[in-house]
Amino acid sequence: MKAKLVVVGAAGRMGTRILSLALEAGRFDIVAAIERQDHPDIGKDAGLVVAAPINVKVDSVYPSAADVVIDFSQPAAADNTIDYCVKNGVALVLGTTGLSDKQREKIKASSGEVPVIYATNMSAGMNVLFSLVGKVASMLGDEYDIEIVEQHHRFKKDAPSGSALTLAENICKETDRKISDSVTLGRSGKDALREKGTIGIHAVRAGDITGIHSVIFGTLGEKLTLNHTAHTRDTFARGALRAAQWLTGKKPGLYSMADVLGIK
Repeated sequence: MKAKLVVVGAAGRMGTRILSLALEAGRFDIVAAIERQDHPDIGKDAGLVVAAPINVKVDSVYPSAADVVIDFSQPAAADNTIDYCVKNGVALVLGTTGLSDKQREKIKASSGEVPVIYATNMSAGMNVLFSLVGKVASMLGDEYDIEIVEQHHRFKKDAPSGSALTLAENICKETDRKISDSVTLGRSGKDALREKGTIGIHAVRAGDITGIHSVIFGTLGEKLTLNHTAHTRDTFARGALRAAQWLTGKKPGLYSMADVLGIK
């Protein structure tokens, strides 16, 4: 039986790809395409936004019943999505970045009621990188400086990217550091020498870059760089749909893309 899917942010850059690939996959029954009330596509057939009519209109009202929600919209919409899922017992795949600490705590609380996957990046390759960076940092030791460079398109609002922060968090976990004491966001000034033990994060915003994350481990004499490049948003959309299919029917809990992909 096909899972009943709700796509939040359905007319956005990610939402349209999720809708299109969900239709192509044929494993989901799209029951709602949600957008903000003042969006110009409200009232249009959601299928026309991506391909052909599917008899589901873009709307600001969540459906009465669904199996799973995928939300890649804006932080302002996350609370409504979480509330809907908890109230109606609907699984949640949330890929929105730039959330507040309060919203992150709300996600954790909601996972006691419904199954939830919250991930800053849902591509398989990026999640392999998430798993590797901490191990590499631990193996190389304190003599290696760590710098993270993330590149995205000119329209991305939050900086640094959620994925860059996840990379830093995973490094800190494996090397017994506090992220609040370790991360340096860019550098400027005449006296901006690197401080030993810090993790530099640098954000590039240019053109239509989908997403490039590089983690540099450097010491005197050599440099090791781990890099992930996303060529299209379909990488993230396919990951989200894979997560939605995996999560449907699961018991309440906070799951990860590592769970979906079987990464240890």
